[in-house]
Amino acid sequence: MKYAQIKELYKNIFKSYEKPSIETHIKKFIELDQYLPYSSTFFCVTNTQDLKFEYISKNLRSCLGLDPGVLKTQGMRYFWSRIHPEDVEVWLNAMNHLMAFTLSEISEADRKKTNYTWNYRFKDGNDTYVNIVQNTTPLSFDLEMKPIIGLAHYTVLDTKIKMQITASAKLLNNNNEYETIYFNNFSQKLLKESISNRERDVIRLLVLNNTSKQISEKLNISPHTVDTHRRNILKKLKITSTGELIGMLKMNKHFI
Repeated sequence: MKYAQIKELYKNIFKSYEKPSIETHIKKFIELDQYLPYSSTFFCVTNTQDLKFEYISKNLRSCLGLDPGVLKTQGMRYFWSRIHPEDVEVWLNAMNHLMAFTLSEISEADRKKTNYTWNYRFKDGNDTYVNIVQNTTPLSFDLEMKPIIGLAHYTVLDTKIKMQITASAKLLNNNNEYETIYFNNFSQKLLKESISNRERDVIRLLVLNNTSKQISEKLNISPHTVDTHRRNILKKLKITSTGELIGMLKMNKHFI
């Protein structure tokens, strides 16, 4: 897919009629970045209206071996050029579905408490494709409450890890626990059609070694309901024990 096509589709997804000020946000992130250790994660402040990065953290170079100055100057055009060609259309499809879901299913008040995650393959400074898991939290919205500026965290994973392209949206509930309100596997339909969003929340907490009682408290449901979800999950996945479930999910974290 050519850059002009990507740009047109991307801008259409995030089309807006307002450009809010984010100087305060950027200033705070720059201050924070001075104290963050080097790791496999970097972050950027993304501007979907101007197709640029308002800020790029220092870890970009250590994570990907790329020059932050080039990314800052060339913006999203340069970033898109390094996404694996086979992933571009799938990734755009995921973005389109996430935005459509946000505008039709998430209330304006809740959009400020929503967190989005998706992934794709990306060419690093050694011209090797690595996996990137992007987690974005909206910072600013247009007049129609469409998220257009966000804080994006990028986690870089080894290229040997086989990951299908998925996208999810999680909402922070009254117990300060993120609940899955949207999930789609854009590479295949394996778990999308069988595992519900609530069951996915139970799985995610099981993998973090939570008991049924702890899960019930975090999701504000009864322990009996949690146990019912656990039995249904095992039945749907055709496995016999929670231990087997946890082992499978830890090996395939893109399902969570």
